[in-house]
Amino acid sequence: MSRYQAMFDRLEQQQQGALVPFVTLGDPDVATSLSIIRSLIAGGADALELGLPFSDPVADGPTIQKAAIRALAAGVSQADCFSIIATIRAEYPDLPIGLLVYANLVVSNGAEAFYQRCQQAGVDSVLIADVPVREGERFNALARANGIAPIYIAPPDASAERLGQVAAHSEGYVYLLSRAGVTGADTTLQAPAERVIRALKAANSAPPLLGFGISNPEHVQAAIAAGAAGAISGSAVVKIIEQQLHDLPAMYAALEQFVATLKAATNKP
Repeated sequence: MSRYQAMFDRLEQQQQGALVPFVTLGDPDVATSLSIIRSLIAGGADALELGLPFSDPVADGPTIQKAAIRALAAGVSQADCFSIIATIRAEYPDLPIGLLVYANLVVSNGAEAFYQRCQQAGVDSVLIADVPVREGERFNALARANGIAPIYIAPPDASAERLGQVAAHSEGYVYLLSRAGVTGADTTLQAPAERVIRALKAANSAPPLLGFGISNPEHVQAAIAAGAAGAISGSAVVKIIEQQLHDLPAMYAALEQFVATLKAATNKP
């Protein structure tokens, strides 16, 4: 059984949804990044979604773009990022860990070598943000050959045919967008049409996790109420890092408390 399946089974028994925070690896430096991730887990994160710092993150808004800039300015390398993952994997052997990356990072030193590094570090899934399903088959094959679940994005306006393709090729979970556009912590959440979730479930998809704009407990509750298996919160988490760079103990405490607050909202009625 995969770590994702074990997590979803456990949460179903507990009548909870999944809370999955996102951060950029190496932001603002390697040591602090490790402590940040430990704070997220201490707050109750059910899984992690982690980004590799990249110079042109086209799916991300300014908050996560600045996180990537901080990591790159600190000289954080891809090897550093995999070292962070390996450390977290050793400390938390059952925690699902997913990567959200861009195609350039996968292919720059060879896609096969990239997936091998993922497997060695203990990564469970890889979502390539700028690779749609129709172009993903070669990545799927390499992922599966290394025991890595390929993840695809389900847009809120996708046709039934496209949702069926996303369902057929995603393993672990499906990344369900609350809206079109780039990442960002909105004050109002555009909850997905229940049609999208019904279509995914009808296609026997992996559990859908709702992302983009998840920034408070009400957003998490709305995601669960709409039928999502959980929620992914990125920009709101990374914003705390940005605001507390001058006081690391305060940052860690704020991150743990924020995740705990969102996690409490995953309880199903």
